[in-house]
Amino acid sequence: MKILSHSAEETFALAKRVADKLKGGEIILLSGDLGAGKTTFTKGLAKALGVKETVTSPTFTYVKEYDGRLKLYHFDMYRVADADEVYELGLEEYFYKGGVVVAEWNKFDDVKDPIRISIKSLGGDLREFEIEDEYIGD
Repeated sequence: MKILSHSAEETFALAKRVADKLKGGEIILLSGDLGAGKTTFTKGLAKALGVKETVTSPTFTYVKEYDGRLKLYHFDMYRVADADEVYELGLEEYFYKGGVVVAEWNKFDDVKDPIRISIKSLGGDLREFEIEDEYIGD
């Protein structure tokens, strides 16, 4: 399903719809160009999960952990070369901690049943999200 967002507030509302369906153990793979809105979506997801901390992109640390209704593990793999480096760093261990993994710039090559969310900037604040229907249903 494709959904248009006209603002950060609408992106937060969409992220809340996704967060409301999460039970723990999900892996969300966000794709989109630089500046598409991946971190904004993650901020909205974190807020909806009850995270009180300010969420920032973990570009230089690879992963940040946040406490909320569910533990949130936020990955940014922009600087990771390939899947070999991901596994060398042991990042896949976060998949088995029972929280929610959100990965920007995914480099994992064997994720089972991920929630894939594609984000495209259409200019200004307008964004197009493509997401599986089951994660945004009413």
